[in-house]
Amino acid sequence: MATSTPSASSPSEPSADGRTGFGRRDLIRQLTVTASFILCIIGSVIGVGVFGGTRIAEAAGGALSADATFLAPASPAFSIWSVIYTGLGAYTVYQWLPSQRSAPRQRSLGWLVAVSMLLNAAWILSVQAGSVPLSVAVIAALLVTLAIVFKRYSRSRPDSWLGAIVVDGTLGLYLGWVCVAICANIASALTAGGFDGFGLDPVLWAGIVLAAAAAVGIGLAVYGRGRLAPAAALAWGLSWIAVSRVTGELVSTATAVLAAAAAAVVVIATVAARVAAVRRG
Repeated sequence: MATSTPSASSPSEPSADGRTGFGRRDLIRQLTVTASFILCIIGSVIGVGVFGGTRIAEAAGGALSADATFLAPASPAFSIWSVIYTGLGAYTVYQWLPSQRSAPRQRSLGWLVAVSMLLNAAWILSVQAGSVPLSVAVIAALLVTLAIVFKRYSRSRPDSWLGAIVVDGTLGLYLGWVCVAICANIASALTAGGFDGFGLDPVLWAGIVLAAAAAVGIGLAVYGRGRLAPAAALAWGLSWIAVSRVTGELVSTATAVLAAAAAAVVVIATVAARVAAVRRG
C-alpha cells in the first residue's frame, strides 16, 4: 500500500526557513498581542486622567513627579511614550501580516511583547492605586521581560527595513526608556518610604545609580552590537534628568552633570559598538 508524505504546508512540518504552517497557536498569539495592546492603551489613557484617574505625576502623593527625587526626569521626557505606544500599535498590526503569522521571530517574541504590555497597564494601575512599592515590583518584572525580548531579537536580523523599525526599533526604545524609568521609580519608592540613604548625600546616591545606568547602556551596546534604539531612549531619559536638575525645583548641578555624562557615555559606547560591528561585517 502506498503511503502519503506530508506536504510542505503541513502544520506539523517545518519548512526550510524554520517556519511551520499557520495554526491555532499562532492565531491565539496574535489575538493575545492585540488584546494586550488594547488594554495597554486603556491603561495609558487612564494614566493621563482622561477617564477621571489621577495623572501619573500627581498620583501616589506626587511620588513620581519631576521634582520628587534627584533621578526624576523633567516632564517632557515622558513624551517618548507616544512614540513607544505608536510603535507597539504598529507592531500589533505588523504581526498580523501573512509573512509574519508563523515567522520564527514572531513566535519567539509575541507572547513576551504581550506580557510587557499587560505589565505596562498593571504599572499604571498600581500607581493609580497609590502603591509605589508595588509599582517597583511591576516595573522590575517589565524590565526583565524586555531584557529577554532584547536578547531574543538581538540573535537575528530583521527580515526587512519595516521589521527593523517596527520590531527592533519599538522594542529597543521600550527597553531603553524602562531602564531609566525603573531608576526613577525605585528612587521614588525609597524616598516615599522615608529612606535616608544611610546618611549619605543624595547626590552621591544619584551618581551611583547614574553610573549603573551608563554601565547598562554599555552592556546593551556591546551585546546588541550597537543597536541604536535602546541607546537613544536611555540617553533621552538621562538627558531629561539633567534638565530637570537645573530647571526644576529640586536643583542639583552636580547631578545634572553626572546625568549628562552618563548619556554621553551611552551614546559613545553605542556608536563605537556599531562601528566595530560594521567592520566585522
